[in-house]
Amino acid sequence: MERNQKEEVQALQDTLHVLGGKWRLPIINSICNGNHRFREIERSIPGITTRMLSRELKEMEINMLIKRTEDRDAEIQVKYESTPYCKSFAPVIEEMIKWGKSHRKEIIRNS
Repeated sequence: MERNQKEEVQALQDTLHVLGGKWRLPIINSICNGNHRFREIERSIPGITTRMLSRELKEMEINMLIKRTEDRDAEIQVKYESTPYCKSFAPVIEEMIKWGKSHRKEIIRNS
């Protein structure tokens, strides 16, 4: 099957637009590891500011990666959860984590 480089580049650019940047994958990882409240997510990601987390969560909600639920009567009034659409990316994230660990070992070994 012949590959279409233009189509592949567009797909890569689309993916990086939605998931790229310094904070989005750590935010997804935090939410998938059970941090559902804003402060829990913020505390689990070293270096992220309140303003940046707020901005990223809004963008991620627009891109259907997370769902923000508000319940004024509940103990946890605002809750963030990953969507099934976001979870469809889980195998790729897991492979990225494995590659990142392997890469770090390789760099340390060759230093």
